[in-house]
Amino acid sequence: MSAMAETYILTLTAAAIGTAHTLLGPDHYIPFVAMSRAGNWSGRRTLWVTAGCGLGHVAGSVLIGFLGLALGVAVMQLEAFESFRGDTAGWMLIAFGLAYLTWGVVLAVHNVSHSHLHVHADGTGHCPTHSHDADHRHVHATDPGPTAGSGSAAASVWTPWLLFLLFVFGPCEPLIPLLMYPAAKASPWAVAAVVAAFSVATVATMTLTVMVMRFGVSFLHLPQLSRFSHAVAGLAILVCGVLVKLGL
Repeated sequence: MSAMAETYILTLTAAAIGTAHTLLGPDHYIPFVAMSRAGNWSGRRTLWVTAGCGLGHVAGSVLIGFLGLALGVAVMQLEAFESFRGDTAGWMLIAFGLAYLTWGVVLAVHNVSHSHLHVHADGTGHCPTHSHDADHRHVHATDPGPTAGSGSAAASVWTPWLLFLLFVFGPCEPLIPLLMYPAAKASPWAVAAVVAAFSVATVATMTLTVMVMRFGVSFLHLPQLSRFSHAVAGLAILVCGVLVKLGL
């Protein structure tokens, strides 16, 4: 078989494995759908966060693979290191899910509907029913203005970055043992082609799956459970972490 034919086959295999690897791992898309719904992210923000995390996810393993190729590290040693990364990433996902679930429950309990009596200068008053979620404020003339970076507004800022760190640390298990080393026997161009195919397939599958699922979830309207949205997102991430640890 010619080198060109071998590279072509390896590239197609890389794309197929990248797609399958992503679809078979719910941790590649469930956290983004859950966080998008809980944080009320726009479609554009969901797309960019997912794509950025996907690129970081692939880049971590690519960097380790290239270092292995340059230093002549054995495949088994890199597999052991990637296994360690995967185990640690699973625990990190569980910790993040558990922490976010706990915070979501506390927020939901605090967000119980109640009412206050508001009396005006003319003696009239009203008693509106509302809830104290993280972004709710009673507006009075003496208020200095909105408090930035509190509650769910702050979570909407830091959660994408935390997801990015989790995915950078999480390995792409098939990339090094199944793709990069066979490609290295052909040529550097074969390595580049395999990495590009795997990366494009992985990121494209992640973003497409997330956007399709996000569209489907948008039809679920459960206003009575809306205050539990962050808790549900945390639970979904926690379950994904447990599945990763179980190897499912």
